[in-house]
Amino acid sequence: EVQLVESGGGLVQAGGSLRLSCAASGFTFDDYAIGWFRQAPGKGREAVSCIASYDHRTYYTDSVKGRFTISSDNANNTLYLQMNNLKPEDTAVYYCAADYHPLGWRRADEYDYWGQGTQVTVSS
Repeated sequence: EVQLVESGGGLVQAGGSLRLSCAASGFTFDDYAIGWFRQAPGKGREAVSCIASYDHRTYYTDSVKGRFTISSDNANNTLYLQMNNLKPEDTAVYYCAADYHPLGWRRADEYDYWGQGTQVTVSS
């Protein structure tokens, strides 16, 4: 059974940092694209970042480039998202998701497996 469990969310002031973790089990990390998505109240699910170990690529949405860093510990099946210089507009529930070679990393409907989400709140 595939499981994704996020942690590390919380309340932080603007300009602060958080590190999200996603512990994965039930599949081979190296073979999958693992992404971070977020959903703010009243908005759709937005792709934030993705890492695909099988082709050694990372992806970021423009609004987080230079502030967020995605990484993975494949030996321990754990995904991370280091978030620096957080802004109030980063406030959302953050989800990790996994898919076997998605056609488009931004497409939420491509991902078969999802975690339960972790809340990130950035105060101004």
